[in-house]
Amino acid sequence: MRRLIPASLLALGLGACAAASQAPANWQNGDHPLLSAKRISVDPAPLADLVKAVDIPFEQFTLPNGLTTVVHTDRKSPIVGVTIYYRVGSKSEPRGRTGFAHLFEHLMFGGSENVPNFDIPLEGAGSTPTNGSTSYDRTNYVETVPTGALDLALMMESDRMGHLLGAVTQDKLDKQRGVVQNEKRQSDNEPYGLADYAIGEGLFPVGHPYRHSAIGSMADLDAASIADVRQWFTGNYGPNNVVVVLSGDVDAATARAKVERWFGAIPRGGAVAKVTAEPVTLPALVRRTMSDAVPQVRIYRTWSGPGLNHPDAPALAIGMNVLGGLASSRLDNALVRGKELATRVSANVQQYEQVSVIQVEMDVKDGVDQGLAEAALDAEIARLIAEGPNADELLRSATGAVAGQIAALEQVGGFGGKGATLAEGLLYSGDPAQYRKDLAAIAALTPDQVRGALQHWITRPVFALAVVPGTRSERGESLGGWGDEASSPAPKPDPKRPAPRLATGPKRALPPVDPVGALTFPVVERASLANGVPIVLARRTAVPGAVISLTFDAGIAADAQDTPGTQSLMMAVLDEGTEQLSAVQIAEKQERLGASISAGTGLDTSSVTLFSLTPNLAPALDLLAEVVRSPAFRAEDVARAKAQQLADIDQSLSSPSGLAARSIWPLLFGPQHPYGQPGDGLGTRAAVSELGPDQLRAAHAKWLRPDAMTITVVGDVTMAQAKLLLDRAFGSWAAPASARPVKPVDQPAPAPRERIVLIDRPGSPQSVIVAGRVLPVSGRDPNLEALDLANEILGNGFLSRLNLDLREDKSWSYGVRSRVRAPLGARSFTITAPVQSDRTGDSIALILAQMRAFPATRGVEPGELLRVTDGNIRGLPNDFETNFQILGAISSNLILGRPLDYQATLPARYRAIDAAAINAMARLYLQPQGLVFVVVGDRTLVEPQLKKLGLPIEIAAVQ
Repeated sequence: MRRLIPASLLALGLGACAAASQAPANWQNGDHPLLSAKRISVDPAPLADLVKAVDIPFEQFTLPNGLTTVVHTDRKSPIVGVTIYYRVGSKSEPRGRTGFAHLFEHLMFGGSENVPNFDIPLEGAGSTPTNGSTSYDRTNYVETVPTGALDLALMMESDRMGHLLGAVTQDKLDKQRGVVQNEKRQSDNEPYGLADYAIGEGLFPVGHPYRHSAIGSMADLDAASIADVRQWFTGNYGPNNVVVVLSGDVDAATARAKVERWFGAIPRGGAVAKVTAEPVTLPALVRRTMSDAVPQVRIYRTWSGPGLNHPDAPALAIGMNVLGGLASSRLDNALVRGKELATRVSANVQQYEQVSVIQVEMDVKDGVDQGLAEAALDAEIARLIAEGPNADELLRSATGAVAGQIAALEQVGGFGGKGATLAEGLLYSGDPAQYRKDLAAIAALTPDQVRGALQHWITRPVFALAVVPGTRSERGESLGGWGDEASSPAPKPDPKRPAPRLATGPKRALPPVDPVGALTFPVVERASLANGVPIVLARRTAVPGAVISLTFDAGIAADAQDTPGTQSLMMAVLDEGTEQLSAVQIAEKQERLGASISAGTGLDTSSVTLFSLTPNLAPALDLLAEVVRSPAFRAEDVARAKAQQLADIDQSLSSPSGLAARSIWPLLFGPQHPYGQPGDGLGTRAAVSELGPDQLRAAHAKWLRPDAMTITVVGDVTMAQAKLLLDRAFGSWAAPASARPVKPVDQPAPAPRERIVLIDRPGSPQSVIVAGRVLPVSGRDPNLEALDLANEILGNGFLSRLNLDLREDKSWSYGVRSRVRAPLGARSFTITAPVQSDRTGDSIALILAQMRAFPATRGVEPGELLRVTDGNIRGLPNDFETNFQILGAISSNLILGRPLDYQATLPARYRAIDAAAINAMARLYLQPQGLVFVVVGDRTLVEPQLKKLGLPIEIAAVQ
């Protein structure tokens, strides 16, 4: 993970705001301009007003041992985000031990002296899945827990901070080493997966702290020993090197007492050694070409740049956002929409504590000369350097930064919530409120300041990388290390010598977890527009914004009646031009409003979703109506979008995970079934190539019609206000005279036929396994919660049997998941398991064995039952923290015909489920009979393993 200043966080946001959680009194009382049609404002709210709304009040204290704690109180939900940052990351690793900070992060979840398993108690108490990440500058650990489990979380965090080493064994180190190596293989196995290694090598000299990757090299991971673990822990993991943030349903006085109780006795450790690292100016242009199994040429332009506290950081981030971050960016307008030389462009700044990586990317359109594309890209970069942004570009970029922050106001914990914002401000800049300074700097920027920063930093010699289609020319296992591997011997593998036993501390007991209150799910209201379109609304005032979704009865399933890929292409073209506006004008309007309109397809529905700040809701809805009701489907816009979708198909087919996911559904349902379309909804190359404006207009008229639409609203708006604005935007939309189309989702799937379908991907270091079967129940069938819990025990979660076996015990995979999909029609059961190539056959055998055993020889165990029933009940407030989570729940209820308060009934439903009910569901629906396996991997390595399984094998080509 990395910290970016607000200008580069348009999609993530940095924090949240307690001040904004209380809407203005006149708005709450209904006296707001939106209530009167004559007073509706269609002008964007001033940027200064938006900036003033962002505030995260906090208190701060430091224990005598140096542990610093920041507390932010937010009472909207009975949950607390626990965010812990250690001031050490991969930049502190010595030669021969690259990847060690990240490996150690994994060991921190392996249990401490008084907590044998870090995940079981917390998930049983209702925590979000615990997680951690490693960057160059820090290692962090996050969980969000019910208020009554805060003592439990703090005790466990303090136990691994003060009492870890006595529980670390050679077996744990070896297993997590294998997991991390499979994490590396999984990333390396993707298209363009080796490019980041090349960028680090191109920008920084050997030995520079930011050169090697956080995942490290295979040889260095093999060399890590128990002695290294002990040295790293004692040297870096003392409380004086830690920032703890508690954000949510807790006050400073309560927090101080708890932190003192659990952390106060841990002795101060040594200070993390300071690392010297500066941006590097290359002496001259450096070019590098890598061949890879990719469908398109990808061009990179990269420079090292200033750290996040440098005065130029805000201006540089805004400048790169104007270049290639905005939807209306210079590169998009010139190279994607204008000359149509590219299908995708981007530009950003990855900000770290001491340096940054300034990066521009371009995917060259098929058939375009690489040299021509590179020249055009360089010309656009040079033009922005010479001209700088104009005032409107600057305003749009800054507004997006603020809107991104407000969009994240609801989340108290996690990697992108308020806890992370406060922790990073203190850790990197000495001030938890650094985000306010960053926003103020953004708002105060002038075009000349941005131009000056660009001229200073990206006129220096560039590292120019090109990844071109072909056979992969380099191997990921040899990349990511110190950089002198060609001239220096690799470190010797871990000798695994017995380590001296360590004295352990006094026994500490896990504290009890307090009861949780009843789930408070927002009241859901219903109404209708003048034309009969239903509105469903849940009001939430935590942030001054709203999410509005227009959901149509269409989706990927509709493509069975048209042409595969039609829905995706039609939805993609909606914002590419209307009868009144061009694609650029639509993008610019969104950016001025700090709004975002996204269109997409699910399995059963197609939807267009708007996020808008409440003050800008009226003009944002006007734009939404224009996009949905009046798309132009101009030939040039359709051609451009079609080229992008064809490129997306090629990218999906080149990705082992994407290829497997596309392939499973036609095998399970048959290609003529509504659910038998390629899983990504993109269709096939042959089908999409035949689509044109006429087909998209016909699809729009057929499927996107008011009598097939439901509007769902979640956020800071009343039903009266929403109805007024929505009637203005959509109330006059008349349904066509033709009958609504009906999708035959209930048509039977082909009889199941067990087999393995092997798709050859030469040279893959991993195999991607996807298995599935169609279930004889539908998403509309009620009272199947026990099936979901049975699946959670088998494969849906970190503590599931499949994941614990393949990942934590065998170390053959970075993660395994199973899923029971619940659409309008037939449910389906799937398993996804990326595994190291030499264990492909063993992994399938293990999956089959685990399924057969549940419940025949291993029924639900008491701890599992408690975790998936009581733990899920306790965790419900985490599941419905944000507006988007509420929107998803309501939308699912509407599609499946469930009561709108269904989520509020889940505690009672879970309490009524016993072990016998879960065992019965596993016996009925989670057995291996009829499973179809898709395996994407190196045939020469994999096929001999698969033949030992006794299942029929089919060899399939990439379609």
